[in-house]
Amino acid sequence: MSETGAAPSVFSRIIAREIPANVVFEDERLIAFHDIAPKAPVHVVVTPKTEAYADVVELAAGDPALLAELVAAASRIAGELADGQFRLVFNTGPNAGQTVFHVHAHVLAGGLEEGTLAGQ
Repeated sequence: MSETGAAPSVFSRIIAREIPANVVFEDERLIAFHDIAPKAPVHVVVTPKTEAYADVVELAAGDPALLAELVAAASRIAGELADGQFRLVFNTGPNAGQTVFHVHAHVLAGGLEEGTLAGQ
């Protein structure tokens, strides 16, 4: 169970290694793994290991240093897996496409010139 008593998020289950994932980065506070339904040639999810923040607005207010770490990790991942240029997407709320309410960012790279990410 999470701190709120709800079932752990899918990301917490990945962190706990209950669900397999192709992890590309991990440190004490963050984990990053390939998205199971990629929307670009490089599509990596970066998420804090804590479930304390449902979305990026809560994270920015509650732990701006962790948000900065997340952005730095995204940049590092894009540098390693792509040409260093990337799109960083946070969906905030169900009407914006958020389906997992454990803050996370999508690192998207490659294919932008073909318009594969248009409307994302």
